[in-house]
Amino acid sequence: MMANMVTAINNALEQIMTENEKIVLLGEDIGIDGGVFRVTEGLINKFGERRVIDTPLAESGIIGASIGMALSGMHPIPEIQFAGFMFLGFGQLINHASRFRSRTRSTMSLPMVVRTPVSGGVRTLEHHSESPEAYYSHIGGLIVVEPSNPYDAKGLLIKASRMNDPVIFLEPTKLYRLFKQEVPEEMYEIPIGKANLIREGEDLTIITYGTMLHEVTSVVKKKNLNADVIDLRTINPIDEAAILKSVRKTGRVAIVHEASLSFGVGAEIAARIADKAIFDLKAPIVRVGSASLPYPFPGYENYHIPNEAKISKAIDRLMTS
Repeated sequence: MMANMVTAINNALEQIMTENEKIVLLGEDIGIDGGVFRVTEGLINKFGERRVIDTPLAESGIIGASIGMALSGMHPIPEIQFAGFMFLGFGQLINHASRFRSRTRSTMSLPMVVRTPVSGGVRTLEHHSESPEAYYSHIGGLIVVEPSNPYDAKGLLIKASRMNDPVIFLEPTKLYRLFKQEVPEEMYEIPIGKANLIREGEDLTIITYGTMLHEVTSVVKKKNLNADVIDLRTINPIDEAAILKSVRKTGRVAIVHEASLSFGVGAEIAARIADKAIFDLKAPIVRVGSASLPYPFPGYENYHIPNEAKISKAIDRLMTS
């Protein structure tokens, strides 16, 4: 079937709820309204209001209730309307969801998948445009996933729904309806923790994920670059082996993400490369990210987040070093 990310995720949710009766959805307006982006549209009609639950506007309550459900033998998939609102449930995720397996010496697991739209580029306000992947990746016990296309979104969500640990599933808002691609109607999994080599080349390695993959691939095509382009797909655990293999081949590295440049995923990747492949580098590592400032009002976001021009300029600097 041809699907955008919204319909691919909706299809995945319908299939995993059919497969596993322990799975329940909960969140603000996800039932009758089908969610703010209509990702859960129609599911309440098929599964009923006991499995597709409209909640009060209380993110801490949504996450806390989901933790309780998971510990009681259910498999909740809560939706937080926007990533910036998830900070209201941060304590529940950090102090409880991420720690139960270690706290109980693996006698108790906590299967849940927290879905939320992330990132900007669609002229929304600041709390609707957050890129929080580094926050959650810093915490041991949380798996962090961010697909860049409908095919990956379906396969990664199905895989996440079959795991026994908490997964933070980040869905780039700009990609919800940006394009369609062929997505199998049957169920399939994409492994968690395995990056995808989108393009192969010899001259440089570009590491990215989420919305920025499409900016990167556009630059690579326009400049006719002979580059490895790696889509991380999973932020934590990160596919270090795939990164180091490419770096040792090309010797030049650019890391591109929409989140703020300071203390981000790019810094972690650069540190690992410096630790394990520094003598394979032909030039200093280049990072491209958003300004390390609060997310601006919509009229200024194109100056804030990376774009093709910024990525192209960084690559030019890298290739002439």
